[in-house]
Amino acid sequence: MEEINRMKIEIKAVLENVAIVRVAISSFISTLDITIDELMDIKTAISEAVTNSIEHGYDEVDDLENKSVIVKAYIYSDNDDVIKIEIEDKGVGIEDIETAMLPTYTSKPELEHAGMGFTIMETFMDEVLIDSSKNEGTKAVSYTHLRAHETCADL
Repeated sequence: MEEINRMKIEIKAVLENVAIVRVAISSFISTLDITIDELMDIKTAISEAVTNSIEHGYDEVDDLENKSVIVKAYIYSDNDDVIKIEIEDKGVGIEDIETAMLPTYTSKPELEHAGMGFTIMETFMDEVLIDSSKNEGTKAVSYTHLRAHETCADL
């Protein structure tokens, strides 16, 4: 596959910045042949990944001023367009990725979290890979393939 375009942004690890990532990703992929449903699915999955990095990656860290989340996005082309998105933090990491990815699992039950972040990401993206090391951070890499769409001219 050939890389067509890429972007990288770094945000301070605060929830108010999730909206910035949603807008940036939307703008970045909006030139592709993408449906509104596909765009909304990607934005939802990315929101979950960034929120997880902020809420769980920097769990009980006093100095959030110097903590950040890095978002990288790539567009590849082959027969279909492929979007790859990486969300990375340098936080506490995930001890047991398999357990963390179970539906309804949450590391913060006292906050009444639904524990559906990874499940939502897996539902809306074609593939989600998680790499994490204790006290070194987590990287969530997701892929989606944009399907060829019929246009009015094709009908």
